[in-house]
Amino acid sequence: MTTTIPRASAILGAARTLAAKLLLAVPIGRAALSEAMTESAGGNDAAGAWQQRDSFEALEVALSLAIPDLVGRMDVSAAISTLEALSRELPTHTVRSEDQIQFQQFSTPPELVRLAVHLARLSCDDVLLEPSAGTGIIASLAKGAVKDLILNELEPTRADLLEAVFAGTKVYRHDGAKLSALLSGTERPSVAVMNPPFSVSQSRGQDQNTAARHLRAALDHLLPGGRIVAIMPDWFSPSARYEETFRRTLEGARVVLSLRLDKGGYAKHGTGIAVRVLVIDKVPGEIGVSTINRGSVGELFAALPTVPLRAPLRDPAQSGAPRPKLSLFRSVKTGPARPVIVRAAQTNEVRPVAYEVLDEPAAMGEQRGVYADYRPSRVVIAEAGEHPTHLVESAAMASIAAPKPSYVPSLPERTVTARLLSAAQLETVIYAGEAWSRDLHGRFSHSSSELALKENPDGQLYRTGFFLGDGTGAGKGRQAAACILDQWLQGNRRHIWISKNAPLLEDAQRDWTAIGGLPSDILDLARWKIGEEITAPEGILFVPYGTLRSSRVEDTRLDQIVRWAGEDFEGVIVFDEAHEMGGVAGGEGALGQKQGSLQGIAGVLFQNTLPRARVLYASATGASDVNNLAYAVRLGLWGPGTAFANREQFISEIRDGGIAAMELVARDLKASGLYLARALSFAGIEYDILRHDLTPEQIAVYDTYCEAWGILCAAAHKIAYREEAIMRRNAA
Repeated sequence: MTTTIPRASAILGAARTLAAKLLLAVPIGRAALSEAMTESAGGNDAAGAWQQRDSFEALEVALSLAIPDLVGRMDVSAAISTLEALSRELPTHTVRSEDQIQFQQFSTPPELVRLAVHLARLSCDDVLLEPSAGTGIIASLAKGAVKDLILNELEPTRADLLEAVFAGTKVYRHDGAKLSALLSGTERPSVAVMNPPFSVSQSRGQDQNTAARHLRAALDHLLPGGRIVAIMPDWFSPSARYEETFRRTLEGARVVLSLRLDKGGYAKHGTGIAVRVLVIDKVPGEIGVSTINRGSVGELFAALPTVPLRAPLRDPAQSGAPRPKLSLFRSVKTGPARPVIVRAAQTNEVRPVAYEVLDEPAAMGEQRGVYADYRPSRVVIAEAGEHPTHLVESAAMASIAAPKPSYVPSLPERTVTARLLSAAQLETVIYAGEAWSRDLHGRFSHSSSELALKENPDGQLYRTGFFLGDGTGAGKGRQAAACILDQWLQGNRRHIWISKNAPLLEDAQRDWTAIGGLPSDILDLARWKIGEEITAPEGILFVPYGTLRSSRVEDTRLDQIVRWAGEDFEGVIVFDEAHEMGGVAGGEGALGQKQGSLQGIAGVLFQNTLPRARVLYASATGASDVNNLAYAVRLGLWGPGTAFANREQFISEIRDGGIAAMELVARDLKASGLYLARALSFAGIEYDILRHDLTPEQIAVYDTYCEAWGILCAAAHKIAYREEAIMRRNAA
């Protein structure tokens, strides 16, 4: 009977055999690796007892076991030379497993580890953190120089190996990008040496900013005044393209040394990347320092100036070092580069937005013509500032007070205190959350072939939506992003942003990063073809309206998005420029009866399919005609509990009432807490009338165009008349 040996035990047994050979200077080749693994696992790889990748894991663990004895008493220069010579004699990693790629398992070359430990200036009072400990080679070289170790490794087999090699040391098994949150309340390290994953996040999939997220999390958890030595991807530098990422990640810290190891340093590990080694102290200071660039670790060490002394540690209870928490919500803003400014220490914890609810609505703002100065009618947000530009609202809307809200959003405190959102914009987040906390009257079922929901006692509850009708310049995009951020910080990490066209992706990224997100959180649907599964585990899926309606015979974009969202989807769906769905009900046009627009129909079907979604309509021109409000199925304008049995009755009766009836609809929505509409004031604007007299030639050109347009319209009417006649004849 064959006994199956656990993978970690087999690797550890082989590692001990290989470590003994390393200490005796016995050459180790591929055959030696296979022999050690076969003996330890009780069978060969052909029989499935182990995999080729396991043999390289055993070699990595063997290095962790042997290196302290090999170079422990050598000075730094001799140790690096010895380890470089050893690395050249070891077999190259030629096999990659799915786990290695998924967990970014490219262990640090031993000579680079020795340099990193030297740069950390360890002392016997230090507690050292290794956030992605791997097979423990960094910890093995640092262990004898520090008081204690804090090891973290997400991959289960490697975590098991660490517990065996470092007996008595606590080994955590968390995503390193979330370490500061998950280790909150535990002992905090005074120093960290780290080699984070570069491009794959355990919560986001492919993500270029993964290393930055891990570094920020380690900085957040580090004691004030502590030091980090981080091996980072080559792009992580204060270059023009990545300056904002670099600056935001290192906010509240200073870079004391910057080194670059050219391509070839990781050659033995099966990859040819260049890396940067940053020595960072957690004290405010300069982050843009010159970089030493060399082709080998030995050359880097030889070029080193004196390693700067460590900063004194400070009591975290008395320190307010900035904590942007890039791994959760902190932003990389777009825009021109700005100089680094050292500011007073501050925190950025997620906190409820504090506001006061007024028993009596605030007095109507000063009226100027048909507009009145805007003020939130029911809430006072003491820490928030006024909108950067003066806002107004129509006098008719200003005369209506919004209801008393009870929903309390949670946002990073600097979003409020640093005035990243004005009081008017925070009011939107409050009322949107309030609307999403209740459901439409009744239960409904839906059919994929019909737009209208059908009342069904056994059907589903549909969450109420919210309409943001602010004019241009009031910041609808930033408000939509803030509504998403509120849900994001509650753990709801899948959202959908639908907008007019693909170029507006950059606008969505700008608004999201302005309040604390990363551009990579916005996922462009164009990355996936129709029919492909969207592989991102979380993010904000950006979808142009034109894409929403696209399809092939075998699949549609709509089905693809719904599969990603899941049937229990409770994220935010932002219908930016919502009037793009205005033609959903069809109606009379210049050339006769029109069919409903495909993208409007797709938008309504989308809402029907995800009943628990938090729908946010955003448009400065929500409806020029009541017929165009047919897409707003989540506002409760018709159906159970309303004055209108269905959409058709609502449209018919409101259209008969004209503009006055439309105004009543808007006022009623505001009174229900489902609608806000502000606009920029034109107070103080000066203008001149510029008159341009057309030349006779220009008039002739214009007249020609008009004649041509008249011919086209007449022809279109004739075609429409003939088609109608043919249809009648066929019907008869």
